[in-house]
Amino acid sequence: MTDVELSVGLPPTSKVPELFTYAEDLGYTQGYVFDTAFQGDDIWYQLHRAAEATTTLRLGPGVLIPSQRHPLVNAAQTISLHQLAPGRVTTSFGTGFSSRAAIGRPPITWSYMEEYISAYQKLLAGETAQWEGAPLRMLLRGTAWEDVLPLRIPLIMSGMGPKGDAVSRRLGAEGMMSLFQITPAQAAYERRVVVVMGTVLDDGEAVHSDRVRDTVGVVAGVQLHFAWTLQGPDAVLEMPGGKEWLEIVNRSPERERHLAVHQGHLLRMSDADAAAWRAGSHALLPGNTLTGSIQEVAAAIRTLVDDGATEIQFQPTGPDIPRELDRFMAAAHLA
Repeated sequence: MTDVELSVGLPPTSKVPELFTYAEDLGYTQGYVFDTAFQGDDIWYQLHRAAEATTTLRLGPGVLIPSQRHPLVNAAQTISLHQLAPGRVTTSFGTGFSSRAAIGRPPITWSYMEEYISAYQKLLAGETAQWEGAPLRMLLRGTAWEDVLPLRIPLIMSGMGPKGDAVSRRLGAEGMMSLFQITPAQAAYERRVVVVMGTVLDDGEAVHSDRVRDTVGVVAGVQLHFAWTLQGPDAVLEMPGGKEWLEIVNRSPERERHLAVHQGHLLRMSDADAAAWRAGSHALLPGNTLTGSIQEVAAAIRTLVDDGATEIQFQPTGPDIPRELDRFMAAAHLA
């Protein structure tokens, strides 16, 4: 296998512990859980369950959205997870594409990100932080956790523009996370994580097959979610299946339309996603995801490594996650 770490990213569902155990047995090195509270489960709860089910897999959020919790809460949960899996905890933060867009809000500003993460880091260091105009500290003296602090947890950031890069450097981040490809800013970081999605096709399998639809139809849908959120409806109309997708989304009142856009995000196809698939949105997969034959996916993995990736985070989807983890690992061994 080419010299790269493979990690897995999953939504916060009850299946996380068993799937992370399976991934660990296959040789994946890190498990990330999404901070998507709108999907009904809690990121920290599932990470704690996974810590009890695994033995070597590094664990962490992928990524935390600061506006969803007070920094004291994320610091306390980080300490608690460390107690269950000492030496195996990482943390990561992002400005929030899905988690912010799904509640109709823009991404968090980088000034807020820096203030929040700085406070979080000081809390883990056992120092006094400033938050909302008042001093804040972990009050662990006299508790069973009194000797835990200071705690140094590796930090990975998702922030690919110049502002995100500057803030990440000031925060001392070890890693930078990107989507689909390596970015120039990542060259300055020890850990260069690339998030990918897709599926390894069976021999002779077409990209528009029923299995591929059931597995990565949600990923084709996310391409439309991205376009609508970042560029607006006109961009969606230019994409395969975009017209049909938009016709269904636009049935929702404008004030609630973001809810229709993100319905089922990476878990199940919405009515709009299904209509787009029937109209040809599967054409988005080969160019925008790691969807192809095992040889094609292996070649894509080699390209990411040649470009500088040190870790590839695979986000498997569909009803048979073990199959997806198996096939992606096989492609990596071939790379």
